[in-house]
Amino acid sequence: MVDNQHIEFSDMEKLVIEQLKNGYSNREIGKILNFSAYAIKYHVAKIIRKTGAVNRINAVYKLTQIGYFKDSEQEMM
Repeated sequence: MVDNQHIEFSDMEKLVIEQLKNGYSNREIGKILNFSAYAIKYHVAKIIRKTGAVNRINAVYKLTQIGYFKDSEQEMM
């Protein structure tokens, strides 16, 4: 299980995580954030490694399970 208090994400990783949550591909995230798909792939790989996930969907699932997105959801209210 991932422990939210012990994972630190860079600002770029945080931006990518928000787009992963929306289900976007590396290419789509790259267009949104004005980076190449290759740069996004690098950050996605770091996120997967930090969360101990097996893929991008599993990373979002793990982050959801530990409440990572609760703060961003409350900001929207």
